[in-house]
Amino acid sequence: MNRSRYEPPELNNVPEDIREKILAVQEKAGFVPQVFLTLARRPAEWRAFFAYHDALMLKEEGSLTKGDREMIVTATSAANQCLYCVVAHGALLRIYEKKPLVADQVAINYRKAEISPRQRAMLDFAMKVCERSHEVDEADFAPLHAHGFSDEDIWDIAAITAFFGMSNRIASFSGMLPNPEFYLMGRVPKAKA
Repeated sequence: MNRSRYEPPELNNVPEDIREKILAVQEKAGFVPQVFLTLARRPAEWRAFFAYHDALMLKEEGSLTKGDREMIVTATSAANQCLYCVVAHGALLRIYEKKPLVADQVAINYRKAEISPRQRAMLDFAMKVCERSHEVDEADFAPLHAHGFSDEDIWDIAAITAFFGMSNRIASFSGMLPNPEFYLMGRVPKAKA
């Protein structure tokens, strides 16, 4: 497997606030996702990136579920051909939706995926923002409103799409590769203890 074009810093060489957050993620996940280390080479950007990421992805207001948010990331990252984000966020999508096949379906062709009509409308809009944002007009809002999305939910769909468009490009040009752990997450039920 190829290595990243930019060598991530050693964990003990990153600022304390960033190191604490990375260690908290490691404690929860059991590993450190590559994006946390790769971006830590530029601390100010790391802080800004994860502040906006968390504002979008950990938001509790609105009708978008965690699964919906990860579905947007997976579908639009596939359109942007970002291996890292498709694999990493596809893993989270499988876990949140409790469907081991959904991430592969959404990444390849969300229109044929086993998702709800509401989620399909959401992804239709996200893909338009991803690929042709300059063509978005008032007619694009009606199908979303019909499925119960508020204007603030629609902003979230677009903002997640736009943010991960940037993230996809950083991951791709830097040669960031998904951690091997992501590939299996959410595919096989955990054994009961």
